[in-house]
Amino acid sequence: MLPLLVQLDTSQQGVLTRWLLNITLSSAEWVLWLLCFLSVLSIAVMLERAVYFLGHSVGDADALAASLAKGDFEAVKKALTGKKGMEASMLHAAIASAGQGPDSVEEIIASTVASERPRYERFLSFLGTLGSNAPFIGLFGTVLGIIKAFADLGQTGAKGNQVQQAVMSGISEALVATAVGLAVAIPAVVGYNVLTRALKGVTARTTSLGHALVGHLRAQGGK
Repeated sequence: MLPLLVQLDTSQQGVLTRWLLNITLSSAEWVLWLLCFLSVLSIAVMLERAVYFLGHSVGDADALAASLAKGDFEAVKKALTGKKGMEASMLHAAIASAGQGPDSVEEIIASTVASERPRYERFLSFLGTLGSNAPFIGLFGTVLGIIKAFADLGQTGAKGNQVQQAVMSGISEALVATAVGLAVAIPAVVGYNVLTRALKGVTARTTSLGHALVGHLRAQGGK
């Protein structure tokens, strides 16, 4: 169908048709460059997030929970020296407000988790979006490549075995874009799932430490 359109006199084509043909018949190599750029960007995001998660951890959460359950706040403060992240921020704020009672501490814990969580979620939406849409970007490049292959075939006027050779060669080159799209999407999806699971772990440990502190305060007769 497309080769026939290409061979038509331009006067028989609408302005929009000619404009779209000029776009689709251009090289699809820019799609590959875009996918390569997105791949590098996704790897950079995954490395940055991994470093952030590792650098914002308190370490042995079980030991901290045991100290909180015993009311040894000084040991907890000493263990938190130089620590950053959701767990450390929550413990600093909760211990500072321990004298206000367990109910107030619970509110502070929930508030700290809510304020710290977006810092961990930074760029995760990019990985999720890239993992979902990179295959479609690759498919778009493949479609453009196939359109160009058939258009070139119609212009050259190949016959017999030359037709098959030209079509198969053009399609095989076009399918590279789909393969690259999948190669970009798979690591992005894996990275997104790993980081999302790590965030759930941080949130769970923070909540567990908060419950240990609140449990101690209630055991001491706080209301």
